[in-house]
Amino acid sequence: MADGDVDLSRQEELDDLTAATQIDDVESKRAGHPDCAQGITVLLELHIDGFKGVVVQKGTDKLNPYGYVPTEWICALFVALFSFSTLIHASQAVYTRLWWLFPTACVAGILEIIGWGGRLWSSQNPLAKEPYLMQIVTTIIAPTPLVAANFIVLGELIRRLGHCYSRLSAKSYMIVFVSCDVIALVVQAVGGAAASLAINQGKSPEPGAHTMLAGIIFQLASITVYLVLAMEFILRFLYEKPLRSTNKPSPAYKFDRNIKLMLFGLALSSICVYIRSVYRTIELAEGWRGYINSTQHFFDWLDGGMIVLAMFTVNVFHPGFLLGRANVWNTTLPVEHGKMGSLDNGNGQYKEDAPA
Repeated sequence: MADGDVDLSRQEELDDLTAATQIDDVESKRAGHPDCAQGITVLLELHIDGFKGVVVQKGTDKLNPYGYVPTEWICALFVALFSFSTLIHASQAVYTRLWWLFPTACVAGILEIIGWGGRLWSSQNPLAKEPYLMQIVTTIIAPTPLVAANFIVLGELIRRLGHCYSRLSAKSYMIVFVSCDVIALVVQAVGGAAASLAINQGKSPEPGAHTMLAGIIFQLASITVYLVLAMEFILRFLYEKPLRSTNKPSPAYKFDRNIKLMLFGLALSSICVYIRSVYRTIELAEGWRGYINSTQHFFDWLDGGMIVLAMFTVNVFHPGFLLGRANVWNTTLPVEHGKMGSLDNGNGQYKEDAPA
């Protein structure tokens, strides 16, 4: 090997040793610096043979409230999906005249858009407080209005298939569970606001997180009771086991394809929201800096994924198309023994079957 090659090789080794020594020196200073101990990202400046290089020290940054940097394309995808579903919901609400879909499904979609918009903003600046605080409150409360929509649909199904199979009347069902939904919404919103305020003041968000946890547990409990009572109602209807003694009950509507599709859509949407509620309960119970809360794909799949699936489920299995427009929902149907009717989707009217 030529002397020039040997000198060049030794010079490269010397440069590498110099760089490593400088990095170790900066790291030792970083470890003793109180701000760096809190996880502030530092720049390591390397001066090697007149070349000035900059290395960004990466890792788990304790000042990053997420514990990760939200992936830009995933956030943008959810903003687009929720926007599309919400636009469809608004159009369907106008077409079917089911105005209660605006404060339920549409509001849920708008809150999700705001929340994922905040996460999209955070993908560009993960240390910014504003987008993080924005998504804390909105993503925790967004599914609550959608749950209220499911309660309303089940109440209508009870009205049509027979109150005698349900432990609560259709009206009582909606009053009780929508009230529970509102309570859960308020508690979660208060907790989210408290956590946001604490973060903004540089304090621990744990007290606010505990309040949010109480709200999400209360919502989880109410959804659990709702699912159990809904399942009991369907089974009693299918096996003709009314809770109250009566002559052989006759539903106002046939248990036809539309009713079955509506029940399927209602079940799928409810299960998606339930899975999300279980996830958020475990997440908040583990703590603000827990593994689940600091792992992005859990939130993407079990929160965003479940709610976007629930939103589109209601779009596809829409109560206005399967159960009729508002004029059918508002009609008081006389139920006579031995007679039942069905929905004419051509004009959205109830029609009684001809006598056999």
